[in-house]
Amino acid sequence: MKKSFLARLKERWGVRSNGALLVIFIVFSITGSSALKLARPVLDFIGLERSVFEDHWYTLCVYWFFRILVIFPIYQMLLVVFGWVFGQFTFFWGFEKKMLKRLGLGFFFKGNF
Repeated sequence: MKKSFLARLKERWGVRSNGALLVIFIVFSITGSSALKLARPVLDFIGLERSVFEDHWYTLCVYWFFRILVIFPIYQMLLVVFGWVFGQFTFFWGFEKKMLKRLGLGFFFKGNF
């Protein structure tokens, strides 16, 4: 018999209950929304407001490139923080280390982590 998507996801992530899986989904959604909201003030602070870029496709691409560069580290930090707040720190710390290692940033975790 074929396993359901949630059963395979729980097995892959090492999660035992549907409740823990729900909390993980909530943390992902809150983190994404929060990172998007925090990116604009950070960009404004460093002088990269949306109004600085003209309405040409290439300047909009530059703006979004910088926005994504700002969102990425904010998201990484918030993921661990919200994971801790919701009692899933161990899962999200492991998730974070695995993701950063895949991106070639595993040297941050040399040592006792």
